[in-house]
Amino acid sequence: MQRRWTLKKPEFSLRGVRRLVVAVIGTTVLAFGLALTVLPGPAIVVIPIGLGILATEFLWARRLLDRFRQGASRIFRRNDSGGRQGRQ
Repeated sequence: MQRRWTLKKPEFSLRGVRRLVVAVIGTTVLAFGLALTVLPGPAIVVIPIGLGILATEFLWARRLLDRFRQGASRIFRRNDSGGRQGRQ
């Protein structure tokens, strides 16, 4: 008995296509933000936007974005409390 080899059509799911689109767009924005660290531009704004796009589908990006937010809030708290103590 011989086996017949047939090619199956690839199965695309809407979730898989969405993940691919989010990955491409998010990676592009993130790479642009990283390029702005050495080029003139607002890298500190663009990098979290890229991570936010990626965080809609990927857990690693959400964790990295949370760490970024914690660091930013720590910096703002330090600047906020230090700047107001001297003024009255």
